[in-house]
Amino acid sequence: MLRFCVAVMILLSQSVYAKDTLTIPILYIEEEISRPPVLSRLVVWPEDEGVQGAQLGVDDNNTTGKFLNQEYQLQTLIVPEGDSIDAQFVEALAGSQGLVVANVSTDTLLRLSALPEAQDVLFFNALQSADELRSAACRSNVLHTMASRSMLSDALMQFYNFRKWRDVFLIEGTHEGDNAYAQALRRSAKKFGIKIRHDKKWLVNADIRRTAAQEIPAFTQARKYDALVVADEQRDFAPYLLYNTWLPRPMGGSAGLKPEVWSPVVEQWGAVQLQTRFNKLASRGMSGVDYANWAAVRSIGEAVTRTNSSDATVIRDYLLSDNFELAGFKGAALSYRAWNGQLRQPITLVHPEAVVATAPLAGFLHQTNELDTLGLDQSETQCKEF
Repeated sequence: MLRFCVAVMILLSQSVYAKDTLTIPILYIEEEISRPPVLSRLVVWPEDEGVQGAQLGVDDNNTTGKFLNQEYQLQTLIVPEGDSIDAQFVEALAGSQGLVVANVSTDTLLRLSALPEAQDVLFFNALQSADELRSAACRSNVLHTMASRSMLSDALMQFYNFRKWRDVFLIEGTHEGDNAYAQALRRSAKKFGIKIRHDKKWLVNADIRRTAAQEIPAFTQARKYDALVVADEQRDFAPYLLYNTWLPRPMGGSAGLKPEVWSPVVEQWGAVQLQTRFNKLASRGMSGVDYANWAAVRSIGEAVTRTNSSDATVIRDYLLSDNFELAGFKGAALSYRAWNGQLRQPITLVHPEAVVATAPLAGFLHQTNELDTLGLDQSETQCKEF
């Protein structure tokens, strides 16, 4: 009889738990892309980049969610390159609650967020760094956990200013995105008092694997510069510039000292715990794209816990409020800018073996939040939707 009563009590408690459990499905969407060929065979991007970060975020949410009767589920929609994503996205929305982590092109993100079926959907841009998404092309239903190009370039130029490298040689690549990154670097240089003394476009169709020692000194020949900065987002030629320039100078941007959202070399502020969990899950290091996806899912988890709601509108309002903070293993509480939906976050300046500095650096002040010294401030953005 006692055993029967115990069994009944267990079944009742399980039924109550099941009834009260709040299920939060999160839709992960990704467009597969083929990157242009680059010179070095060592430059590779993980095929599972992004989705593994989102999965770790779900796992972390469920670690605490099981004590709060919350269950997070990741629904994935990965579309091959060339396929139409719109119809598949609308179909996938039917099984979600309007919480979408997006790893798609800028054009696709703008198109999907404007669909009639997506007006009550909350998107998290975890891939694209385009500044226009945080400015004139912003959308009120899109938040950004990936740092903008301006945030990355501001972090680098803060460091150049700090080291008094005031005269810079800028090299701009030829691939898509290089011009946008170079433009961000020019804006940041002006912002932090750096003079771009030399500004050159990289050689089209150059193959310098065997001739770097001859070609690069001639290309970078100049009488004076304190440092170089290179915009080469595909890492096509930038690695070959190191130690081959006309003047022996430090280099930053796409080679040498890199501004990163995240890197496997980050170890402070409890980051080793996050790195270990991710490595166990994915069997590789955590990239900036992985981190941005993790931060998007963790933002949802934090908002659901605080509001006890999985409604996209409620979550958006909470994330943009002064009450939201995310512990992101970066030494500062992360929050969203209410004027364009960008996640405030420190940017690490790294080389392949270690962290050199973390921006914002000491001495770069702001009237409200020092993290707003990185990227478009409220007075600089053209975003009108927030």
